[in-house]
Amino acid sequence: MTLLTSTNPTRPARPTGWVPFALVALVVIPAVAGSLRLVELAGGPLLLPANPRMTSSPLPVFVHITCAVPYAVLGAFQFSSRLRRRRPRWHRAAGRVVVGLGLAVALSALWMTVFYPRQPGTGELAHLLRLAFGSALAACIVLGFSAIRRGDVMTHRAWMTRAYAIALAAGTQVVTLGIGSAVSGTSVLITDLALGAGWVVNLAVAELVIRRWAVRPVPLAIAPVGAS
Repeated sequence: MTLLTSTNPTRPARPTGWVPFALVALVVIPAVAGSLRLVELAGGPLLLPANPRMTSSPLPVFVHITCAVPYAVLGAFQFSSRLRRRRPRWHRAAGRVVVGLGLAVALSALWMTVFYPRQPGTGELAHLLRLAFGSALAACIVLGFSAIRRGDVMTHRAWMTRAYAIALAAGTQVVTLGIGSAVSGTSVLITDLALGAGWVVNLAVAELVIRRWAVRPVPLAIAPVGAS
């Protein structure tokens, strides 16, 4: 991500100090679950239900979890206009790290989807959704990075926002799975649909945010990615 600063001193970019913390809060449950799984894979006690799919091939799980948590946290603070104004070098450096972490998250997710046995309780629809959204995550990050290399800030922000929305679906899926089971009971189809709903809800919110930027643009000065 790049430096965004207002060119109009009477109209500074609006600070969004609460947004990063709200985004981080959304991934607390998946982050805790992932951390407990890492403890198990490192030889610690079994703190979650056993998952032979992961214990038989732990490397992609390790990569996925250790990259997903910092991606979620660093990515959340990329949305803070206050940080973009006051710490532009940090914003640029963190953006480069976020790109690498996000690609690792996407590729490890795709690897697990393709080569791991199907997750018990899920069906063909969930498998196809994981393939689609894992590929979309990687594509959005590449498109966002390419846009900022061209100096196209708004396109960059749009694609990186979509990427972050896809990655954060693990947090939203905690909610959609709970609602799905409470309303319709437990079945393979309901689980698959609830998982899909997590991605759809997040992307719908992302598109609303992107449209708001388009309707109410803030004049921006662009600093090249390589600038110090």
